[in-house]
Amino acid sequence: MRDADAPLHSKQRSRLIDVANHAGVTKSVVSRVLNNDRTLSIREETRTRILDAVRDLGYQPHTGARALAGASTRALALLIPDLTNPVYSRITRGAVQQARARGFAMLLAEDSADFGVDRQFADLVASHRVDGLLIASARPDHPLLGMLPDSRIPHVFVNRVVAGSGRNISLQIEAASQAALDHLLALGHRRIGHVSGPEQLAPTVSRRAGLLGAAAAAGIPEPSIESGEFNEQGGYAAATRLLADHPDLTAIYASTLNQAIGVLSAVHAAGLRIPGDISVISYDDLPLAGFLHPPLTAIAMPLMELGQAAVDALCAQLEGAPPKDVLVPGAPEVVVRGSTGPPRSGPPAGTAKVPS
Repeated sequence: MRDADAPLHSKQRSRLIDVANHAGVTKSVVSRVLNNDRTLSIREETRTRILDAVRDLGYQPHTGARALAGASTRALALLIPDLTNPVYSRITRGAVQQARARGFAMLLAEDSADFGVDRQFADLVASHRVDGLLIASARPDHPLLGMLPDSRIPHVFVNRVVAGSGRNISLQIEAASQAALDHLLALGHRRIGHVSGPEQLAPTVSRRAGLLGAAAAAGIPEPSIESGEFNEQGGYAAATRLLADHPDLTAIYASTLNQAIGVLSAVHAAGLRIPGDISVISYDDLPLAGFLHPPLTAIAMPLMELGQAAVDALCAQLEGAPPKDVLVPGAPEVVVRGSTGPPRSGPPAGTAKVPS
């Protein structure tokens, strides 16, 4: 049994309430001070009294003591849109390898529209359990984005652009769409459709802008566009609408490999030949593209290098350098396979099931 008159910290670990009583404040105030809550308005002498109490009592909260001491957790966190997306698997692999090489562990979280999941990730940030953040979420309303301006935690945005942030680690996305169009133009295509992504997402805007700008510069008709989710079903539905509404198209450019898989299926379902009736090209080249039917022509992007560059930029911030935008070097490369060829000279030769 503990002597009732003995100091609390002499026989057992001190608690938050002990620090609060010692400093003459509430537990909530102590917690907010230790978590560096910048919205807390207290006198500087009160803050000093709380920190003195923490030291006097030897209080060791889960993360507050580390933050107080200024010690590194040697952990980074990466937030990605979709764990099943093979593109983000490669970006993640590059980031994890580079983090390991620099002596950091990497925590991985999937973006979600679930408020509870969003809150958990935001709490991870607020409680200083990681040294820095890599944010690849394309969702413009993610609650994390609202708290970052007032947070001291170093962070970068990966494969997305947040205007004015000065922390964007990005690829030459518009140049990739230009490369896709150049390939189709070289084959002779002029009537081109585009399977785009959800309207509100940054990758959608960049890929579409690159395509439309390149088409305008080439003097060809503006590509017909249908939007869908960045997955196979989204690609299938968008391509089905394109084929039904624009039977004169001779080529389709898909925004993602997953969408392109759906596009291939939609073209086959319409009774059309690839590439005899419709050529298909996709943003994002991955090994899977070579095993589709037919093998898919796609734009190779330096995805692993993107993950590596993001970790390097974040570590530079941790070492005291100011944040800056980074455009990952490496021009987009067209990997030509069997899904693209010259345009047909007349009506589709296949047994088309779409309106003529």
